[in-house]
Amino acid sequence: MEFGSIKSTVGLIYDEFMQNADTRTENWLLMSSPLPQTIIITAYIYFVTSLGPRIMENRKAFDLKGVLVVYNFSVVALSLYMCYEFVMSGWGTGYSFRCDLVDYSDSPQGIRMAATCWLYYFSKFIEMLDTIFFVLRKKNSQVTFLHVYHHSIMPFTWWFGVRFSAGGLGTFHALLNSVVHVIMYTYYGLTAMGPKYQKYLWWKKYLTTIQLIQFVMVTSHISQYFFIKDCPYQFPIFVYIIGLYGLIFLFLFLNFWYHAYTKGKRLPKVLQAQTWSHHTNGVMNGNANHDKDE
Repeated sequence: MEFGSIKSTVGLIYDEFMQNADTRTENWLLMSSPLPQTIIITAYIYFVTSLGPRIMENRKAFDLKGVLVVYNFSVVALSLYMCYEFVMSGWGTGYSFRCDLVDYSDSPQGIRMAATCWLYYFSKFIEMLDTIFFVLRKKNSQVTFLHVYHHSIMPFTWWFGVRFSAGGLGTFHALLNSVVHVIMYTYYGLTAMGPKYQKYLWWKKYLTTIQLIQFVMVTSHISQYFFIKDCPYQFPIFVYIIGLYGLIFLFLFLNFWYHAYTKGKRLPKVLQAQTWSHHTNGVMNGNANHDKDE
């Protein structure tokens, strides 16, 4: 009886909470409730941390070089497309880069931005393949807490973004992240193509710099909200979440920068290269080095 009462109360709270959701996105794939994505994310965590390593324990690592090339350049193409859509649906066609509100209308522009937000959300499930490839290649050392946390929390939080706030100033970090992914996955794609393409990867050391710039820009942009006198952004909670994300990852990458450029410089050159490879590729947005065994 008590369980039934608790269940009823939770249901009422959920229904009241969802009354404020964007009705335009409620029938889109995975948008009906948080349950489907929760099941997917839970299965992902279980596979990459437990089931997958146990299955692969006595098996030979898969050679996925061809798959990695196709996968990485496919993510590049998808990221380019999302960059274009974010620009055309607001960031290059009217947004002020200050107090930009969500357009909840059924206008072509409003729907286009909402659809782009959903595509960005869905791309986070595609990027979970990063970890699955590590497991299949028996690169279990790359399946760190930070890596799994990043790939799990992004789609979970973005579900709420698409259902409640698909547009406005809260999407700037998605545009910027898509730009960074074009650069990153291009690097990973070239790396997966083999040693003969190493000469084209001289810009590897700048990847962490690009990431740092990304987090500085995200944090600076979202922080404007706290200094604008009148900004009636519909769901301020997302401003706080984005600001927190930006600060956390900014500090994490500053830490990587310190270890790679300061502490690493005191090591022999061979160890410097190993340290830089680990820090740059092992944590960058949850992606680890695809060339570690090349």
